[in-house]
Amino acid sequence: MKKYSFIVLLGLVFTGLLFVFTTPAAAHKVNVFAYAEGDTVYTESYFPDGRRVEGGKVEVYDSQGKKLLEGVTSKEGIFDFKIPKVDDLKIVLIATMGHENTFTIYADELPQVAGATTSAPAQVQGVTPEPAAAPEATTPAKSKTSVRRHAPKKDPFPAGAVLGGLGFIFGLTSLIMQVTGKKKG
Repeated sequence: MKKYSFIVLLGLVFTGLLFVFTTPAAAHKVNVFAYAEGDTVYTESYFPDGRRVEGGKVEVYDSQGKKLLEGVTSKEGIFDFKIPKVDDLKIVLIATMGHENTFTIYADELPQVAGATTSAPAQVQGVTPEPAAAPEATTPAKSKTSVRRHAPKKDPFPAGAVLGGLGFIFGLTSLIMQVTGKKKG
């Protein structure tokens, strides 16, 4: 009976260690990066393995959660648009099979652009300014290529972590066999 409880205790410790030393999987991860240059916001979208997000839906919201515009990424994972409003812009990327991520460009990162509204339009002599025309998203073919565009980094295969994990499992198995095994001779 004593031998059985030791094996159960060792199994519980091993299971606890698995929970402590595991990392979350990136199965539904997608990356989106954005920056403002001139009067345009440039976005780039890619998966952790380096593949570009083609045909991903991009939605842009202001700080109050109002949708300002939407569009679709190109084959290169690019979607560029004119700055619709000088406000915190939340860019939401919705890719295939549940992949989703957001990126926020804060108002102080945006240049003051002619034609873009501000987050709180001022009233002059009791007259409310007319809302700006709906912003038009630019296609990647029309937008200039910026030097800030970058190639996504591919997540390398964690060979060291795999070998370390296998060594840990074999070592633990050996220890269990030593403790529970019968002595020869």
